[in-house]
Amino acid sequence: MFGCGECVERGALVFRHDVAQAAYRAQADHLRHMERIDQEVLEAVWDARGRVRRALQAARRMFGLLAAVGPAFAAFGEPRGSGAGGRPPASTATAQTGRVHTVPSTSSTVRLGVFDATLPSILDVDSGDVIVYPDTWTHFLNRLQPGVPIEELARMRRDNPGKGPQSIIGPVGVRDAQPGDMVAVHFQRLLPIDWGVNFNNPGALGTGALPDEFPDGQVRYFDFDLGAMTASFTPGITLPLAPFQGTFGLAPEAGGVVSSVPPGQHAGNLDLRDLTEGSVLYVPVCQTGAKLYTGDSHALQGDGEVNLTALETAMREVRIKVVLHEQAGWAWPFAETDTHWYALGVHPDLGEAFKIALHNTLDFLERKAGLARLDAYALASMAVSFRVTQVVDGNKGVHAMIPKSLFAQDARQGISIV
Repeated sequence: MFGCGECVERGALVFRHDVAQAAYRAQADHLRHMERIDQEVLEAVWDARGRVRRALQAARRMFGLLAAVGPAFAAFGEPRGSGAGGRPPASTATAQTGRVHTVPSTSSTVRLGVFDATLPSILDVDSGDVIVYPDTWTHFLNRLQPGVPIEELARMRRDNPGKGPQSIIGPVGVRDAQPGDMVAVHFQRLLPIDWGVNFNNPGALGTGALPDEFPDGQVRYFDFDLGAMTASFTPGITLPLAPFQGTFGLAPEAGGVVSSVPPGQHAGNLDLRDLTEGSVLYVPVCQTGAKLYTGDSHALQGDGEVNLTALETAMREVRIKVVLHEQAGWAWPFAETDTHWYALGVHPDLGEAFKIALHNTLDFLERKAGLARLDAYALASMAVSFRVTQVVDGNKGVHAMIPKSLFAQDARQGISIV
């Protein structure tokens, strides 16, 4: 299954790099040249690949050997049509329950710093379809590149009043989506480019958590080791990469053209660091057709994102599956990983954001886990962690982490967000 040899020698796990490379290359070539693929088989491959990748990353941390097989993942399962450059969006039929669509970043698919619901959809997808975003852009329509000084970044922000720095791809319509429904975004692949940047603007711009204390601002660029999925911060400090999209959302209820900076009930610029490969984001539909947007690629972020930015980057590939859930009954976004359900809250006031996350937690435990509300309140106090998602996007965020392990296996299988 792994395409590599394993053996135990004095307690050490040994990976055969040459065998792994050959096996994965053969598998990737096979997938690339198939004209039609059974969708259920394809999804099973991607799910299995995600589990294998996470397991191997854990093994790397234990044994320091994952670098030998990591590059094989970059070649595994390359979608047809990736790296499309300026070509129009393409879609590839699959045998049964969905299609694979490719949405490149071009001047016709990307807008600077806004969700523009007045635009026609780039394409429309069905529930169950997969969307691939190859070669996404960095901030300021890809003008953020290594070596750009902080003064130039600040100038670009000043020249863009009322909007964000994010390069936003969209909208992508979801057929049959209506207000009251929920769109589930399943993150199947998040592969960054080989560099990233962190910066805080000069204090006069008033961004970040402590603008008055850092009047000059700063920008720092980092090279990535994508085999080991790390970057060096300073000698002796290593950053473990955990890529995710800082912004993923739907057209907000207000419609029209809105800034991409503040998150809300439409999700958007949530900056939830746990939305890595294998996770799911659930977003309430506010507008007919949903209208899906993404951008703001991150290689790593701490809860809070306190100086304004994460380890900002772009993606060689973002691959998601879109699933529509009719009349799901939620007014706020939720999220899910292998280990937790997440209830989110967003508000200009951090205390109010916490209360929204708490109320969503109690509603989930009452409606989905069958607890009396007082018992839900007690369980939330004893076993649910509430964390600050970010404090730098106008609307501040709080996320509640509900451990799945609290529930017996049979009960857990009967609990779902939608």
